[in-house]
Amino acid sequence: MIKAVVFDVGETLISEARIWARWADRLGVSEFVLMGALGGMAALDRPHSDAFELVRPGFDLLAEEAAWERDDPQGLRNRFDADDLYPDVRDALAAIREAGYQVIIAGNQPRRAFDALVAMDLPADSVHTSEGWGVSKPDPGFFAKVAAVAGREPAEILYVGDRLDNDVLPAAEAGMRTALLRRGPWGYLHAERPRAAAADAVVDDLHALLSVLERLA
Repeated sequence: MIKAVVFDVGETLISEARIWARWADRLGVSEFVLMGALGGMAALDRPHSDAFELVRPGFDLLAEEAAWERDDPQGLRNRFDADDLYPDVRDALAAIREAGYQVIIAGNQPRRAFDALVAMDLPADSVHTSEGWGVSKPDPGFFAKVAAVAGREPAEILYVGDRLDNDVLPAAEAGMRTALLRRGPWGYLHAERPRAAAADAVVDDLHALLSVLERLA
């Protein structure tokens, strides 16, 4: 029986559209060009950083981030805030929590994202980032950390994310139940793949999770 629901962050709770738009402006290309490059990387199972290399050969991510911070120290740059939350997040997480489930946020994010997420005062029992843990998805150690902070057996956890490679498949391998969210470029692409059948559910929004939880119970 599911007792805890754990949520990925990027393109699960947080829309990355504004971040990518700012990156396009920083790189000097249109949003259309960068979004197209990102979609291509998603379809080819390549990291999003390859999209930067595609539009700017020889691109150095760390150096560019440092330069961007110097140029715009007070701006959001490649960060997010409460305005980037998907509209269904607060109500859906609150409903899941009110139904008696433990709600946890844990995703591949830098340490600074912890402060941004905590500042949003979301209806969650705890917030965790991969950098804070020192281990990232899809490493099995990440999902061992998830189970540890939940204080649950893996089979009592539903992990929710937008990707097969980072979310559904490694969480299932760890013994957890899984829901694939059709949201963001990876979510839509991955939902069409045969391996999406490995998920216990494929959902279009977070509100659909309550019925999934009822079914799994």
